[in-house]
Amino acid sequence: MKKFLFLSALSAAIISCSKDDNNNSGSDKDGIITSLTDSDYNANALKGKIGANITLPVGEYILDGALVVSSPYTLTIMPGTTFKARPGGTDVYVAVEQGAKINAAGTAAAPIKFTSNSGNPRSGDWGGILIMGKAPISGGGSATTEVVDFTFGGSDAADNSGTLTYVVVEYTGARINSDKEFNGFTFYGVGSGTTVNNIVSKYGDDDAIEFFGGTVNVTNLLVVNAKDDMFDYTQGYSGTIDNAYGIREFGYNDASNDPRGIEGDGNFDGLSPTQSGQSNPTMTNITIVSNSVVSLSDVVKVRRNSKGTFTNIFVSLGASAPAPNDFVDCTDGAGDADGATTITIIGTGTNLDINDNKAGVNNATINASSGTSGGANITAFGWTGYFI
Repeated sequence: MKKFLFLSALSAAIISCSKDDNNNSGSDKDGIITSLTDSDYNANALKGKIGANITLPVGEYILDGALVVSSPYTLTIMPGTTFKARPGGTDVYVAVEQGAKINAAGTAAAPIKFTSNSGNPRSGDWGGILIMGKAPISGGGSATTEVVDFTFGGSDAADNSGTLTYVVVEYTGARINSDKEFNGFTFYGVGSGTTVNNIVSKYGDDDAIEFFGGTVNVTNLLVVNAKDDMFDYTQGYSGTIDNAYGIREFGYNDASNDPRGIEGDGNFDGLSPTQSGQSNPTMTNITIVSNSVVSLSDVVKVRRNSKGTFTNIFVSLGASAPAPNDFVDCTDGAGDADGATTITIIGTGTNLDINDNKAGVNNATINASSGTSGGANITAFGWTGYFI
């Protein structure tokens, strides 16, 4: 009996070692994951290029480096899956290249979550999610991403990069330097064929979400405690954002030099004021809440030749929140907002001056009023557990 037990244990050890070799130390590793039996695949140290259509089984994964979905492949993530990112590095992120797709379709009961693997998680622990598409950007053609040098942009406004639904990201925004930072979600030239709804960004060290050109439409977006901007776009973005709620909580006092509720540029950094295809988004049913003792630089900043239609924007400043520099500001040294811009905004708060607005030289239309209701429908975020 003892001999049988010994042989069984020895057999199990051999199988275990063989499995470890497949996932951790195979001599045939090339950094490309082509199947779940590939030696480059390791659920406990997931990184590399996705080089085939891969479906990850539901479970928990440790993201140990860059996970890049290569064209023309699709990475499918099952509902209820959690990714825990190794903290402290700008080399840890999820990226979807032009021509590739991500199918991250969680459910209200089983969302997909990307978070930090730190025992003491903080904003900036890892990069975030980047998707690169072939939709138009200002000036036409293609460009290179702000971080890690991916190509994006093109002429396919209906380009499809996959699906993000019921997805949560936390503790994102790792910084390469003061000019190059990751965001929670970053959409580079992503097309309207891409499905994005019911997403959450919490505790980001830079922007919660940023659009660099593209036409992608987003519905039901929750932002909690972004260090910089809640909702940011640039470089010709012309999609829609409908039903979004952003909040800086009481006690959350981290901030960049100029945190804003909405920041919009027509072209990248205002460097190309004569480019065609400047930003022209539609943003509807947006709530911006600041309960922090750190002031928002501006509640809404639209500039650098951006157009846009902003409707039912509701702003609430808590009793301890100081007045922002401006309620709505459509001016900038690199170019004011386009005159076709229309902003309809309601605000409430002891220190909020709803008349502190700058229409700019092009006379953007700003319809500001006081009120205690409006903006996003928070019942859409019940699945997050944030609103009780």
